[in-house]
Amino acid sequence: MFNRILPLALLFSATSLALAQSPRLIQRPPPLMQTAADARPIELQSLSISADISGGMAQTTVRMEFYNPNARQLEGNLQFPLPDGQQVSAFALDIDGKMRPAVPVEKERGRAVFEEIVRGRVDPALLEVTQGNNFKLRVYPILAGKTRTVELTYAGPLTRSAANWLYQLPLAFGEVRNFDLAIRVNDAAEAPRLLANGHELRFERTGGAYEARLQRQNYKAEREIGIQTVASTDARIYRETRLGQSWFLAEIPVAATPVARARPRVIGLLWDSSGSGEQRNVQQELAGLDAYFRALGSVQVRLTRLRDRPEAQQVFDIRGGDWSALRRVLEATRYDGASALNDWKPEASVDQYLLFSDGLANYGPARAPVLAQHQALFALVSSASSDTGRLAALAERNRGQIISIDPAAPSRASEALLSAQPRIEQVSATGATDIEAGSGMVEGGMLRIAGRLLADDATVNITLAGGARKETVNLQIRPDSPQHPLAASTWAALRLRALEADPDLHRSEIGRIGRRFGIPTRETSLIVLDRLEDYVRYEIEPPQDYLDAWRKLRDLRGGQRSSARVKHLEQVVRHFESRTAWWNTAFPRVSGKPAQERYHPFDNLRAAPSAPMAAPAPAPAPAPVEQAFSFKAAPEPERVEITARSIQRPEMASMLAPQMVSAKQMNVSERAPSIGMGLKKWVPNAPYVKRLRDASAASVYAIYLDQKPDYANSSAFYLDAADILLEKRQHDLALRVLSNLAEMDLENRAVLRILGYRLLQAGAPQLAVPVFEKVLRLAAEEPQSYRDLGLALAAGGRTQEAIDTLYEVVERPWDGRFPDIETIVLAEINAIVAASPKPLDVRRIDPRLRANLPLDLRVVLTWDADNSDMDLWVTAPDGEKSSYLHRLSSQGARMTNDFTGGYGPEEFSVRRAAPGKYKIEANYYGNRQQVVAGATTLQVKLFTAFGTPRQKEQAITLRLKDRSETVFVGEFDIKP
Repeated sequence: MFNRILPLALLFSATSLALAQSPRLIQRPPPLMQTAADARPIELQSLSISADISGGMAQTTVRMEFYNPNARQLEGNLQFPLPDGQQVSAFALDIDGKMRPAVPVEKERGRAVFEEIVRGRVDPALLEVTQGNNFKLRVYPILAGKTRTVELTYAGPLTRSAANWLYQLPLAFGEVRNFDLAIRVNDAAEAPRLLANGHELRFERTGGAYEARLQRQNYKAEREIGIQTVASTDARIYRETRLGQSWFLAEIPVAATPVARARPRVIGLLWDSSGSGEQRNVQQELAGLDAYFRALGSVQVRLTRLRDRPEAQQVFDIRGGDWSALRRVLEATRYDGASALNDWKPEASVDQYLLFSDGLANYGPARAPVLAQHQALFALVSSASSDTGRLAALAERNRGQIISIDPAAPSRASEALLSAQPRIEQVSATGATDIEAGSGMVEGGMLRIAGRLLADDATVNITLAGGARKETVNLQIRPDSPQHPLAASTWAALRLRALEADPDLHRSEIGRIGRRFGIPTRETSLIVLDRLEDYVRYEIEPPQDYLDAWRKLRDLRGGQRSSARVKHLEQVVRHFESRTAWWNTAFPRVSGKPAQERYHPFDNLRAAPSAPMAAPAPAPAPAPVEQAFSFKAAPEPERVEITARSIQRPEMASMLAPQMVSAKQMNVSERAPSIGMGLKKWVPNAPYVKRLRDASAASVYAIYLDQKPDYANSSAFYLDAADILLEKRQHDLALRVLSNLAEMDLENRAVLRILGYRLLQAGAPQLAVPVFEKVLRLAAEEPQSYRDLGLALAAGGRTQEAIDTLYEVVERPWDGRFPDIETIVLAEINAIVAASPKPLDVRRIDPRLRANLPLDLRVVLTWDADNSDMDLWVTAPDGEKSSYLHRLSSQGARMTNDFTGGYGPEEFSVRRAAPGKYKIEANYYGNRQQVVAGATTLQVKLFTAFGTPRQKEQAITLRLKDRSETVFVGEFDIKP
């Protein structure tokens, strides 16, 4: 059905767009996404870099021209981190030979728009934050034999080194056909100094600045460039007018006068032992602890390992600086599981907490604990890709600080723990407001603050406290203060940093800042669209040059959306009436030869053939009494009565339902068939499986850890290992292994969906719910996100939330690639209501859609891959196969519409099942994904007595790799 377009991976160094904090961090990591084996690598044909340095701030623009030497068009993905303090401020893509700037958009909508436009084969590009200061850039398409040009601008503070500022530009791009580098240093008292690294830069005085230029062909861009400028000894105050307001930025040199901290008696050591912990430089962290414990001498340490859930606490009494027992335990740590960094409880007797982590929280509670006033938390960081913003905000909120471990001198971390730098105690201002000061500490002898001006002349008074000593710094901001292009964006970056301690609590403000200043954040992305009508269609304000035309076209089309929901609901009602009509039709229950596809007047999900065949005649026996509900109105919505009644006509199936209904008030009289459920157990044949299966229950986890380094990037490995652990009754360890899926790819909704499904199958709906909540934030434009969350809530007993969430699927108009998913979800809503032991509020649900339609059999197929086609096949005892080509069997088995665009669900339903053996198969038709697809994971659920209190459910997860692969899922027997 589809031609598969092979994927593209653009190798992007983990530091190639970053201002590295140390030359030792400059290295070329492996590709973040592998290129297909038969695809030639994308070439970086041209690289142009310009840097503008002003005071202690720098703005760098990188323009890259990529060439696709393959014979097919591809999607490009670049993933890269920026170090603490650096912020992407602009992004542009070439459209029709001209660089078009990106505009901010809500993160959720940006990704949804990008993927929908890609399906239409039109040019978009998207830059988004994944976690922390890690970014993902997606560009589509890079045509065969053609080039695409991408431009990124980022800015932030320089590193302070003694009396100098240090600008570092890593060049880890490899050989570039055309290379152009330009650096400008403004307002410098003397010529910048190029650090010894073999580059041929020469600075020359031009007006009030120093400039240097380097242009080469076939240039190896592999060596870091370091430039040192003299830092002013006087406070520098800058202004900027932006967004109709005036902003100021102040850089204030402060003499470093460290003050000794009180020595802790009890330390809480929080050791991030999740899978991503392997990327930290643990030896540097241990060196920092060694210096600290030797300085403290004697102290009690309470160790808590943080993974998908915290491990039991271990207590170590250190005497005379000897912490060898604790060190051995830390060195023996095996890093595994997701990162539930907030899942710990403070103890009042602990004086100081030390958190060793990369900060990439992806599991567990959203809110971090808040310490008591006598306690402090310090976050120690050794990984270049850490979420330093979150860690810094968390530590500073708890009277501590973030400490970056210097790989050249890791023992210096001890100095930061033993002594404190002056800290801002109070800020008062006249003529200025919204003052932000980052950490509020003097860092590297420098204090940097920013704010919004209310008057041309303003005064800011800053009180610094260091132990018992206090100092006041007075700043005068005048109309003639020099301009700085980064004053406003620096304020935005400092404000975002302050919000990072509780990002979920401040999602709206983070989003407003991102949209206002045009920067990517946790809640906003930057997007480039090709056509003006796309900006109108998705209600995204375009760049300034297109604004007038966009407004005219928007006004012209504004009224077309007003009636969309009303029309959509009417269509849902018609489809539900069709399902009800099918449910009320009596079909023969005798064995027969496989029937041909038939058209029925109530089967409106597929267009009728030109010469439709007649519907099967009802059985001669009287129609059985069907269960539906008529409801007596009640004066209070808390409780109503329900009575069963016979439905003789299809139109009676959508009778007025109650405001609140309860299954305890139902009298369901339908017989339950005797069904033997037998889904085939998934038996993988991967090479690691035999060792795991042959291991004893006591040793299987150790064998899993032994094999993990060879399969760390394989979701299949974690799924199979978790299954085997569950078989061997190692439930908690199985959940830990499963949670590794949350660590694999930042914000990959397909992987997260698999994780959620498997957590439900493992009987852990309380863990699955937050996973599906994250999927919903990532993909609210896909109805499956609401469906998955709703079913997880129901599995966890939160039935009212479940039906409210599921009804979102019914109410909203969806893309055409999700045909009739509303009818499937309505069956699930009504079944949840019918089975609920307590009354549920159903007033939101349209009365025409409130009717429970119980089933003997129900089979549901879902899968994880977007832009892919999977087919559900069910073969009845008489050999008649139901599929998307044969959607209504002679005995009344009903198959829903074919999902060719990804995810499903596809549903097989039987009102009254004939006796005999049924067979379930799944056929993988193919995909049209532009990126690495890997194995497609499918889930099949088998229900018996669906929609009744006797409902039973069995689920299985399988993986398909090859196009046109058909897999036998299982079979089940129905006794006469």
